[in-house]
Amino acid sequence: MSTLLVQHPAFLNHLTPIGHPERADRLRAIDRVLEDEHFQLLERDIAPMATFAEVALVHPSSYINAIHNQAPKEGLVHLDADTTMSPGTWEAAMRAVGACCKATEEIMTGRVRNAFCSIRPPGHHAEKNRAMGFCYFNNAAIAARHAQKNFGAERVVILDFDVHHGNGTQDIFWDDPTVMYVSTHQAPLYPGTGLREETGEHNNIVNVPLKNGDGSAEFRDAIENIILPRMEAFDPDFIVLSSGFDAHTRDPLGGLRLTEHDFAWVTREAMNLAQKKCDSRVLSVLEGGYDLEGLARSVASHVMTLMDP
Repeated sequence: MSTLLVQHPAFLNHLTPIGHPERADRLRAIDRVLEDEHFQLLERDIAPMATFAEVALVHPSSYINAIHNQAPKEGLVHLDADTTMSPGTWEAAMRAVGACCKATEEIMTGRVRNAFCSIRPPGHHAEKNRAMGFCYFNNAAIAARHAQKNFGAERVVILDFDVHHGNGTQDIFWDDPTVMYVSTHQAPLYPGTGLREETGEHNNIVNVPLKNGDGSAEFRDAIENIILPRMEAFDPDFIVLSSGFDAHTRDPLGGLRLTEHDFAWVTREAMNLAQKKCDSRVLSVLEGGYDLEGLARSVASHVMTLMDP
């Protein structure tokens, strides 16, 4: 079985203010690196528009409608200091969800082994009823719910290694024993959540905060000795990666010191666990990563690992 890459040109039409770190050039950098001959064997597909029902697996109808109604016909609309909508944002956000649902279907039906969704806007800061931190809909959370509702997954793990804590994913699954959210992230840092003491109603939230300046040794220790044992004990049917690459040492928005080799390593560790527990089913969803070179190198290492049986 193969690795699937899901993309769409509409992601470039989600425009942000000049100088904003979450910009279309991020996906252009990824597209360039994934055109290399090393990635010729990738299966490639176009992200469909999500259905309203797919987004509503996580977000209430009133919220979805509010986001839709705030999309401008021209210019930019600010939802908060960091999060803006342009005329192309609604389609990009809906196709980001669509990409994750499409990839989930392909994985859960056994047509591909794993997948990487090269999407924007990202999603892990989006709470049930709140857009924030560049995020509108929680792509990873919707993928988990899609696997459960439509493909019989009983237990899903979401592993988030973005430099920022995925407060939205934590919010969505706080009281849900069927989804485990595990996260390494820098603290203190935006959005200010993700303390070790935040464990969820059913001990299904696992936060391992790292401090400014931590690098490979601290990250791998957290994954190997805390995160992976908890994931294995949860016995997942499906593993979703919230793949933020802004913990890279080059990234301007964080202070961790990871390299692309660390992202390849954590990808392999997740794949090994998936092979053992859930027929190798791994979905990777792009979150952060704002230095273009660091992002391109990290995604290349990550996808190369996903392609390696």
